[in-house]
Amino acid sequence: MAAFEMIRSGIPMMDEALSSIRLGDNVVWQVPSLDEFRMVAERFADQAIKDGRNLIYIRFAEHEPILTPRKGLKIEQVELSHRFETFTVDIHNIIEREGYDAFYVFDCLSELEAAWATDLMMGNFFHLTCPFLFILDTVAYFPIIRGRHSFDAIATIRDTTQLFLDVYSDNADIYIRPMKVWKRYSPTMFQPHKFKPDTLDFRVLSDGTEVSRFYGVMNKATFNDVDQNLDSWERFFKHTRVKMEAGIDVTAECSRICNIMLTRDERMRKLIKENFNPEDYFEVHARMVGTGMIGGKACGMLLARKLIENNRPDIFSRIEPHDSYYIGSDVFYSYIVENGFWDLRIRQRTEEGYFELAEEFAEKIRNGKFSAGIEAELKRILDYYGNDPFIARSSSILEDGFGNAFAGKYESVFCGNMGTLEERLKEFEDAIREVYASTMSTSALDYRKRRGLEKRDEQMAILVQRVSGSRYDGFFMPCAAGVGYSMSPYRIGNVRTESGMLRLVMGLGTGAVDRRTGSYPRMVALDAPTKVIHSTMSDRQQYSQRIVDAINLESGRVEGFDPLKINGKIPFYQKNMLYSHNTDTERMFRERGERREVVFVSCEGLTQNNALMQDMKDILGIIQEQYEYPVDTEYTINLSQDGGYVIDLLQCRPLQVSKDGENVDIPESILPEKTLLETKGVSMGFSRKKQVDILVYIDPVKYYSMPYRKKYDIKKYLSEVNWHFRGKNKKMILLTPGRICTSSPELGVPSAFSDISEFTMIAEISESRVGYIPELSYGSHIFQDLVEAGILYTAVFEGKSTGRYDPEMISGYKDITESIMNVENEESGILRVFDTSEENLWLYYDMKNERLVLCEI
Repeated sequence: MAAFEMIRSGIPMMDEALSSIRLGDNVVWQVPSLDEFRMVAERFADQAIKDGRNLIYIRFAEHEPILTPRKGLKIEQVELSHRFETFTVDIHNIIEREGYDAFYVFDCLSELEAAWATDLMMGNFFHLTCPFLFILDTVAYFPIIRGRHSFDAIATIRDTTQLFLDVYSDNADIYIRPMKVWKRYSPTMFQPHKFKPDTLDFRVLSDGTEVSRFYGVMNKATFNDVDQNLDSWERFFKHTRVKMEAGIDVTAECSRICNIMLTRDERMRKLIKENFNPEDYFEVHARMVGTGMIGGKACGMLLARKLIENNRPDIFSRIEPHDSYYIGSDVFYSYIVENGFWDLRIRQRTEEGYFELAEEFAEKIRNGKFSAGIEAELKRILDYYGNDPFIARSSSILEDGFGNAFAGKYESVFCGNMGTLEERLKEFEDAIREVYASTMSTSALDYRKRRGLEKRDEQMAILVQRVSGSRYDGFFMPCAAGVGYSMSPYRIGNVRTESGMLRLVMGLGTGAVDRRTGSYPRMVALDAPTKVIHSTMSDRQQYSQRIVDAINLESGRVEGFDPLKINGKIPFYQKNMLYSHNTDTERMFRERGERREVVFVSCEGLTQNNALMQDMKDILGIIQEQYEYPVDTEYTINLSQDGGYVIDLLQCRPLQVSKDGENVDIPESILPEKTLLETKGVSMGFSRKKQVDILVYIDPVKYYSMPYRKKYDIKKYLSEVNWHFRGKNKKMILLTPGRICTSSPELGVPSAFSDISEFTMIAEISESRVGYIPELSYGSHIFQDLVEAGILYTAVFEGKSTGRYDPEMISGYKDITESIMNVENEESGILRVFDTSEENLWLYYDMKNERLVLCEI
């Protein structure tokens, strides 16, 4: 049928007054109750059926049905959950399936606010759905309840729809005043009309008495409109605070706040409701930008701090007060909707577009614009922080909950926060965009897909935290920072870490979670914090922190500083806590008649501070006890000249570990000449016995000899292998030089976890001829990935921890590299893939005795 064709509404006089409803029209009825809407919807449905139209009733609300079942009416039941995206896609799928010229009656739009707790998302739904209906030449009726929504929300709907009809009633009469009728006009069209349902009489009010009566009804209906200056979200918080201050119990309201603002994770909800008081909820709300959830990272941080406050107020007095802000998850969806990216997002969510369209979508996100309202709120944050640096951190709804850590999958972006307000705002907005775009990274997409989360709503909230620390000469940083684990099944040296362990670094904590060029964090077992892995002073210096991350106060960026070049800028009392002297080397120089200071970062003074180490141990223990689950935290430590300290808890999440439930007996009859690899005490993972199907070997010497820029090609080949075997349930082993998943090609292959996610075991190989050394990266992001995925790790050192390593055996296996990928001639032989499925090659790992054997049986 022709677009804009006139159709019959079932009320002939209304058709005449409005110059008819047309194909393509969305008709929004603002009503005092659904009784008034049913009167017009019933006539519309009866007329549509009589005219042979394809009529669909979209049923999603809990209110009484608008239409009852009848011949010629399709009723589509759609579940209205708290998941905006799922609901919207379900509705759009129905509309797409029904195609052109369909007629629709929807349940009340106001019910969307009840489900999603905010007018903003109701407006977003209509903003997406109305144009889709329009281009398909449909006609759709929508009711909305007067007074339930903000003026801004109603304006958004009115601007989007084709017809907006305002309905008033005083029990005796029904009045309808058209507020918008798109591309139609008559001198009386926008005047109030009286509607008589029994006779279908629909006439413009012309008598002065009737007009006066109408305005009396309208004034009474809009008397309390002052509240409509606020979004329904703000009205709810305002009314709850009024009740609380009046001494009325608000337990039910606080429970709802937890559900709509803090978390969807049932275990987290329980902990929050047990530990938060009403003021805690209002404090979060007061520091929010937009609406929606604050996300998993923010929620975990707040809960951890509250658990310490409630259970150990003495320790809490040494916890640095936080002044974080939260950008609500609804802002993420609104950003996508307002910038016109929604269609691309939906196409990216399909099986075909999931990876294929991700980079295009990410690039769109990086170039979108924020609304004026959001920009005003961001400026408020900038005004508060002044010129202090801060960080915009991912805090997605699924992140940091029980079962899904997303460690290192999403971005966190530091903001130096220098320059003019306009420059600072641009930096802040770019940081938010980069966090949003990181939802489309291959690592994040692969993680969600591997864990069956690719169909789940993943809204991105953002946690904005002031960077804890001090200003030095030219740079800004905390004295120390790192990650803390309440337990770990792995050892530090010969010390078990059931009471907690730390990765501790000088400066920003980025150095504690990333694998860096020749730089190592201090590993601390809280049962024996002064215990060191390396016995000699030269080894301790060699495996110490060589890069200190700090914010450069000139560039405003995070940079790696040489700790030996900045130690002169560190106050003496801090230097004593962070640096150690290599007394052996200093003695050697003295014997030569030279006086030299030889220092390195060890954080020794911190580990010798018994009160600090006990606080860290107790903090981790308390949170684990309350969670009834191991936890992973991020923290900073700042020192004062009088010997005091403050700890800042930046993050807390459940630590994804599983108990070793398998006993593995390694055969005693294994022949040495049949053993490819045997290690002791250098593995991470749980006991297993697996026959190996595929072995991937990256030759250390050949890899070293590659030009620097070509080393990234090996990452590409490794990724091809990983994706080739994806979902084929092959038991695969990777033997790789140095450190895997490093950002520095000179240390090893610069891959991401998504490049190795299909492997059963990763073995990092030491090769002294070219300087490759593994690192047992307890607490790093790659460590967390391996644990969650159940991938076994071992380090192949050139020492007593390696009982045997015979790479010559590998060349005897069937080389299938060329059947999987095309390798450039000059790169052939560096990465090779071997089929060992018929070689009877077995992997054994006995976690109890920490022994690993890879051998032929």
